[in-house]
Amino acid sequence: MMTREDNEEGRSGRGEGRGRGRGERRGDRGGERGGPEGRGRRGGWQVADLPPADDATDWFRGRLPDGWFSEIEVRTDREEITVLGTLSESQADGADGAAAEGRIGRFRAETKAERIEIALEAQARYQRKVSWGVRLGEVEALFTHVAAPVMTRLRQPERQVLDTLVDAGVARSRSDALAWSVRLVGEHADEWLGQLRDAMAEVDKLRGEGPTL
Repeated sequence: MMTREDNEEGRSGRGEGRGRGRGERRGDRGGERGGPEGRGRRGGWQVADLPPADDATDWFRGRLPDGWFSEIEVRTDREEITVLGTLSESQADGADGAAAEGRIGRFRAETKAERIEIALEAQARYQRKVSWGVRLGEVEALFTHVAAPVMTRLRQPERQVLDTLVDAGVARSRSDALAWSVRLVGEHADEWLGQLRDAMAEVDKLRGEGPTL
């Protein structure tokens, strides 16, 4: 899997499209905050003034140029929208391994300016950073991504869990151990988390259809 970011592109991205927000501002995301166009679902002050991103997949499908991807996957949270596209067969040319990495790198360079422009529009619309990734066969590359800090307080038994992971060499620090634990839960509870998200979406839909006060 290719995940290393291009440092030169990271530096130029700040000049080509600047945005505000928490987390890293690197790569070819760039953008400016737009005015509020709606209210997010309940979840505290962090999302009270965020526009909903329920239609992000449809928006990107309509906005992305024809021929870039055969399909796309759009993931959203409070800080970031990640657009993960699968290169079309016409661009794949039977590439695999190092050839696939090279083809992805060429796509990244050739589409950089246009991706920045699209990211600016999306960030103004959704008030979230936009990250990009590409799949080609078994190879997947994330060009950019947000690493957002998450603060929490843990009692001694919970801290001991993290310290055990650190002492055993599974993680390098408590922060690394906490991130590892979250990934582990995500891998083993994916179906349940999906059902939970679907239920939340249904609640939001019903709330929107209800009477206003």
